[in-house]
Amino acid sequence: MQPAFHPLRELFNQLGLPSTRDAIAEFIAMHAPLNPSVVLAEAPFWTSTQKDFLRDELLKDADWAEAIDLLNAQIREPR
Repeated sequence: MQPAFHPLRELFNQLGLPSTRDAIAEFIAMHAPLNPSVVLAEAPFWTSTQKDFLRDELLKDADWAEAIDLLNAQIREPR
């Protein structure tokens, strides 16, 4: 049984991205701040598979939604 909360590291693994603390921080720094008018799942830096995963998991309010919301908040913060 999977845990109800997935940390960002697991989300990045699921998205096929490097998931070390430094890699996550670098990814966020590279793409932040995301324009408020852009839905996270529609951001231009995702592949179509990543976009589908993010969109579907949020629509289902699945276990991944909390981690996606956390990434969404962090990537919108000014750096």
